[in-house]
Parts: sequence; C-alpha cells; structure tokens
Amino acid sequence: MSERYRTIIEPFRIHSVEPLRFLSDRERRTKIRDAGYNLFNLHADDVLIDLLTDSGTGAMSRDQWAAVQHGDESYAGSPSWFVFLGAVQELFPFPHVIPTHQGRAAEKILFSAIAGPGNIVPNNTHFDTTRANVEFTGAEAVDLVIPEGRDPAALHPFKGNMDLEALEKLLVERAADIPVVFVTVTNNSGGGQPVSLENLRSVRSLCDRFGVPLFLDACRFAENAWFIKTREAGQDGRDVPDIVREMASLADGMTMSAKKDPMANIGGWLALRDDAWAEQCRNLLILTEGFPTYGGLAGRDLEAIAQGLRECLDEHYLRYRTRSIEYLSDALVAAGVPIVRPAGGHAVYLDARALLPHVPPLRYPGQALAVALYEAGGIRGCEIGTVMFGMKPDGTEEPAATDLVRLAIPRRTYTQSHVDYVIEVVTDVAAQANELPGYKIVEQASRLRHFTARFEPLA
Repeated sequence: MSERYRTIIEPFRIHSVEPLRFLSDRERRTKIRDAGYNLFNLHADDVLIDLLTDSGTGAMSRDQWAAVQHGDESYAGSPSWFVFLGAVQELFPFPHVIPTHQGRAAEKILFSAIAGPGNIVPNNTHFDTTRANVEFTGAEAVDLVIPEGRDPAALHPFKGNMDLEALEKLLVERAADIPVVFVTVTNNSGGGQPVSLENLRSVRSLCDRFGVPLFLDACRFAENAWFIKTREAGQDGRDVPDIVREMASLADGMTMSAKKDPMANIGGWLALRDDAWAEQCRNLLILTEGFPTYGGLAGRDLEAIAQGLRECLDEHYLRYRTRSIEYLSDALVAAGVPIVRPAGGHAVYLDARALLPHVPPLRYPGQALAVALYEAGGIRGCEIGTVMFGMKPDGTEEPAATDLVRLAIPRRTYTQSHVDYVIEVVTDVAAQANELPGYKIVEQASRLRHFTARFEPLA
C-alpha cells in the first residue's frame, strides 16, 4: 500500500464470511446477568464484536487452509512435524523444539521441570497463565517492568522493557534461587507494549554475568520485531525476520502460543538450548500432551502454524496490523477516553481506574467497564487488573498495579466499520462512566479466578 495515503487498506480480500447476531439492549442485560456478569461466561453467539482475546480468534488465510489439507496424522515422525520444525527453526534456531497444544502447556511443562518452592522467576510482566504456572510450583513470580510501564499515560516507545536496575538488584541478592529470567514480547499485561533490542541485550548481559538462563515468552514476537524496526534507532533498514532471529539469539529458550502472531487456531511450543532440560521437558510432554513429534496437535495444525509463521512476518500485514490498532487508539484519545499510550501491537487498553475514579480497585472498575461495554453495544473485552491479578497465592487480595480493559483485535477478522462502531460505543460509555456501579465477587476459584468467577453489581 502507498504511504502517501491515510486510509488503512487491509492487505487481503474477504473470501468467506460469518454472520453476526444482533441482540436488543434488554437481551444483552439479561445475558450478562445470567452469566454472573463475567464476559467469559457468555455464549459467543450473544456477542456482537468479540474483543475478549486475539488468541486463536484470527482468520486463517487461504494458504493456511490449503496447508491443512497437507496434514499427515501419523503418530510419530509425521511429515507435517518436519514442516513445522523447519518453520520454527528458521526463525528460532533452538536445537530442541517441543510442540504443545498451546502456550500455557509449554509454561506448565517448563516450570514443572525447573521451578519450585523457594525459587523466583523475574519477568518484565507475567501474564495470567504464566504467573499461575510459576506459582503452582511454589515459586514466586516477580514483575520488573520499567516505571513507565506502570503508568498508562506515560509516552515511551518501549514501555515493555525490563527494569535493569531492579533485575540486577534481584540477581545480586537471589541469583541462586532464580532458575530463569523471562521477558514477555510484547508485554501483554502492560498494554501490549514492546521490548527494545537494546533492553534485551542488556538483560542478556546481566543473565550471563550471574549465570542465569534467559527465556522469551514470544507469543507476539512479530509485532515486537516490527516496533523495533519502526521505533528503535538504527533498526529501520533491517528485515523483520532478521530482527526476530537476533531476538532469539539472545535467549536460551522460549515459550510460544501459536494462537497469537502465527495466526493459528490452536498450538504452541517450548524451545530450548539445554539438553538436560529438554530431556526432562520431553518426558513431561509424553506424560501430559503427546508424542514429541505432535505434542497434542493434529498434523493439520502443525501445517497451519508453519504457514502462519511465514505470513505474520509480511511487512504489509504488520504495517496494517499496527496501524489498525493506532486508528482505534487515536480516536479514543481524541475523544478524551483514558487509555494506555502509545498504542500497542494487538489491543487497545482502556484505563478503567482513571475513567471510574469513584469505583475503588477492590470493587473492580475494570470489570464494571467491561460489563458496561457489553450491555451498551455487545462488545466483549477483557479485564486486566485486580480481578485477574489481585488474588495472591495465600488467598489474600490487594489492588493490581493498574485496572485496564483490553480490547484485543483478532487478526484479519474485523473491518474498519466494526472498529468505528467500537469507537462509538466506548465513547458513549465513557461519557456516562460516573454512573457505573462497582462489583463484588460472589463465586471464585483459587487460581485464575477471572475465567470462571461470578459477580454482582453493588448498589
């Protein structure tokens, strides 16, 4: 597309469509009440614009569907495994690649093998399943994002960066208790914000100094690489795959959900350099997921991931993808809606705490705003705040650093008119935000409570 024109043109044509179901305001209020005011409990057919997550919700391409037909379902040594392996190692040249059914399975296997009571796992910011899998082993998950990453309004090109001073301090004090340092790219919990190459190199240097491995949670690696290319000094002339390979070269391993940037509906992997760790993880894989050449996936899924890994690096696609997020972000900023700035790679994050100052964090302003968006316009977003992160392993509760509502944009799924509708609904709800009630939890699980909790509005 020409950069002379402002119109965002999707770098694809629509070949197949799905119908949307339109509910009345009264019907939506009934549906969300019956769901215990939890957006996860809604029937998807009752959602008009589904921005709950960008994980596995994108539209696969013509070539991905064609690749599905090549899927070979042999139990061991399928040709589809070797197609998948080649595509992964072309970008992430780790000697050991262990396929899993999705990213949290890779996390479960890795942390079961290397973490446990007394251990600490630092990260720029753990996402929900990462934190839960760390804590399930008895280890402690510690977030060390830079101060700007905790301030939704702060303008910084790489708000996902690790706080190097804080990491060094932790390593000085507890290196013997740290089995691995993680960096999440892009930083989902912190607004989809990228991590710079300079920061990754510095984290690598600290890890080398203290003899601690560095891993990437690389679900949105392509978007992160695009931000490096477009925002980081000296990187604009590089190809995106070249940047990805350098990111991988700085790490000792990675966890991956192929449901994000690789644009597959299911799948993931764990990749490592260490032979002993790989052997432990493969043994756990066979116990929990499947044989090492399919790992809980069908051959057709392996083929779709391999093709998606090629498509997600296309610069026309990445320009469209990030510009589409900017379009939504710019419109909400112009309307005075507080959001996480600058725009991230896969979502716009509404600052619910700023928008609903009358709702204290332990009355869940993010949940209140997410419910209001559904009631007003059938939009399903996701609370990223005190509901998701406020419960501690000992059962106590405290406010999260921020209370956000993530509007995650599925890849190649919605058009500009859908986004324009979202802008209208969010702006309208924001204008009436002072009327929204807080919520209380009436049922919750001990871990990952946000998936199944039930709420009631407060008077």
